[in-house]
Amino acid sequence: MSEHPERVWYFYVDDMMVCAEKVLAYCANLDQQAFVATPLVYDATLRNLEIIGEAATRIPDEVRQAHPQVPWRMLVATRNRLIHGYLGIDNDTLWSIVRDEVPKLLTQLRELRQQQP
Repeated sequence: MSEHPERVWYFYVDDMMVCAEKVLAYCANLDQQAFVATPLVYDATLRNLEIIGEAATRIPDEVRQAHPQVPWRMLVATRNRLIHGYLGIDNDTLWSIVRDEVPKLLTQLRELRQQQP
């Protein structure tokens, strides 16, 4: 038996939502140039994207399959690229994730979460 009891999977969804909300709040009044030029915001955003991807790895396969609208594989792949620095991260791609993908993800996660206790 493990030292820590297994967390209920939807707590990881809650973590993902909190991190997505932080990313959006950190970047709310910035354009890409200001985002890249503000190291604390940039680093905090990267860290929260990493956490989102890590939490996504904790979602059981049956839940992922039941909710294919959430880009689970992309979340994990993005986390891996950020953590391991594969080929570096292009700032245009990162800004696109922040501005386009994170708001969609937050909506998808909220919809998923409303279906749970």
